Amino acid sequence: MNKEALLRAKEAYIIESECIKEMAEHFDEEVFSKAVELLKNAPRIGSCGCGHSGIICQHFAHLMCCIDQPARFISPAEAVHGATGFLQEGDVMVFASRGGKTKELLPILDICKKKGVKVISITENMESPLALGADVVIKQYVNRETDKYNCQGTTSSTSLAVIFHVLQTALIEETDFKNEQFAVVHPGGAVGERLNSK
Repeated sequence: MNKEALLRAKEAYIIESECIKEMAEHFDEEVFSKAVELLKNAPRIGSCGCGHSGIICQHFAHLMCCIDQPARFISPAEAVHGATGFLQEGDVMVFASRGGKTKELLPILDICKKKGVKVISITENMESPLALGADVVIKQYVNRETDKYNCQGTTSSTSLAVIFHVLQTALIEETDFKNEQFAVVHPGGAVGERLNSK
């Protein structure tokens, strides 16, 4: 590995760790409380995003299922071809888009509004269509991406994942979720073995 590549690699740890630290300073208690309340009371939860955001939204849906909050990632491509039928009035859709203008998501936002589905948007752009059309907007904070061009979805993916982790952490407390419940849905792997060993 050349010297520049090694320096960039080490710098990536610093960039991402600083982002997480600075995110805590931007934490909005009122907004997070509203988001947690919506998710807690939702019969079903959808999540949707494109590219890196979409991949992290899949992770979020899994996090929700792990604490008995029924959730599904809805592909932006499939959403406008019937997949939004999963969502009913009173459910919650979580959109993630750093710029808040992702064209593939805007028709899905319209569908949610027509169906009476509550919307949580996560974005940096508080004046974007996804922010203005949401019931709750969580402001995403990103210092910079780790690559020298500040283009790849690296730190922004970490930032989004941390927001989802914080939401799940709060929901575990709000719903009084027990490890015994997790043992039922997670009998596999080392975690399942530990949970079910008693």
